[in-house]
Amino acid sequence: MNLTKFFIDNHGCAKNQTDGELLIGFLVKNGYQVTLNADEADFILINSCGFIESAKKESIDAIYNVKNNYPDAKIILTGCLAERYSQQLYESIPELDGIFGNGSLEKIVEFMDSVSKGNRCQQTFPQEGISCGNRPYLFNYHGTAFVKITEGCSNHCSFCAIPLIRGEVRSRPVDSIIEEIKGLIEQGVYEINLIGQDLAAYEADKACEGKSGLCFLLEQISLLKGDFIVRLLYIHSDHFNKDIIPVLKKDPRFLHYFDIPFQSGDDNIIVAMNRVGPSSKYVELINTLKKELPDCFLRTTFLTGFPGETDEAAENTVNFLKAISPSWSGCFPYSREEDTPAYSMKPQVSKKVAAKRAERLEQIQSELTAKTLEAFVGREVEVLVEEIISIDEEVAEDSSEGLAIGRAWFQAPEVDGSVVIRYDADDSEQSKNIETGNVVVVKILAVTGVDLDARFLKLKKARTNNSSLKFVY
Repeated sequence: MNLTKFFIDNHGCAKNQTDGELLIGFLVKNGYQVTLNADEADFILINSCGFIESAKKESIDAIYNVKNNYPDAKIILTGCLAERYSQQLYESIPELDGIFGNGSLEKIVEFMDSVSKGNRCQQTFPQEGISCGNRPYLFNYHGTAFVKITEGCSNHCSFCAIPLIRGEVRSRPVDSIIEEIKGLIEQGVYEINLIGQDLAAYEADKACEGKSGLCFLLEQISLLKGDFIVRLLYIHSDHFNKDIIPVLKKDPRFLHYFDIPFQSGDDNIIVAMNRVGPSSKYVELINTLKKELPDCFLRTTFLTGFPGETDEAAENTVNFLKAISPSWSGCFPYSREEDTPAYSMKPQVSKKVAAKRAERLEQIQSELTAKTLEAFVGREVEVLVEEIISIDEEVAEDSSEGLAIGRAWFQAPEVDGSVVIRYDADDSEQSKNIETGNVVVVKILAVTGVDLDARFLKLKKARTNNSSLKFVY
């Protein structure tokens, strides 16, 4: 039995995170021992991101930080950066003991076995199928999990390197997804977040009777029993499956939360991004969602400074943002990525101008978000408790007040705000109910930036304590 210990340093998005969790599962199943303490690891796997320049730099910096801090450990680079630049990194960074791409993740075992024997290895695999398996460790707080339903992307937005890294879109079989979700629910996971580069591209492997693949999948999830919620993340603006709306209406466990990255509100830029548009169609989509699901929350993303973006085009995006009035949005300056069509497009917009345009959108969004959150003051909402805050009694104004952090249904993991829960720490019943993974009912007291301040009222659902899952946070 191999007792070699390994540690995973995760970077990038939720899809990359699920890959890291799968790597743990494959290695643990075959005798390797995972550790959450890098100091005792024989191997450190840096699960990298290669999407944009800043993420690439973060992953490269991680290699040298690990080498400096843990000189005796073998370093394996995995993830998107390893997939995209495998040969270049193998030649230019001798500090790496191995480079393993993000296809055929189950082959990590034989790869690690080879490196254990003293071989310096580099390996990538064709982007075919979707790696699946047991995930004994989740890099989440108690009670939440990401479930990948597609891999790769066939949209080929002109700025995006994802098809270069993860290949064309592939969909998991319906039964495979249902079994994974069922298992997670049985182990006490309350929040299921469906992820993929574009959920709208999901194709079911069964007859859907004229429905979209995503609609059919949601109907199958709806047949599952239990107290859980489902969030849909990342739906392409041109392909939104409107047939899912009745399913969301029928089953309250499906959250009325939509992550639809529009990227721009200018029709010329939308076309240059290899998207369809026009922006008026996107406004119509959002109006439909708000009419059919009045309580819906919208998250979107904008890229500023895309090649050819004029002052007028930037102003059109500002007006579009105001028109759709999203609850949340991320605004990022365009990152010029080699091997994408946009890389050679002209004229390029200066980074300074792109940053200023992003800042303007962020300022407008902060006002929109504040207005949306203000409507919750005085209301009762359910919150998934994620973290208990330790209070220093010497500096606390009221040492009897306990604090915890959680998320309401309209706050997606890691990207949206949080709920600060106040409770009476001297009350044994309240303290018992404020436990990570529990769902509690709180009353919203105030808005603080993108977060909400709340008072604990009662327990709604206690977490399952007999789960074999291990949550890292």
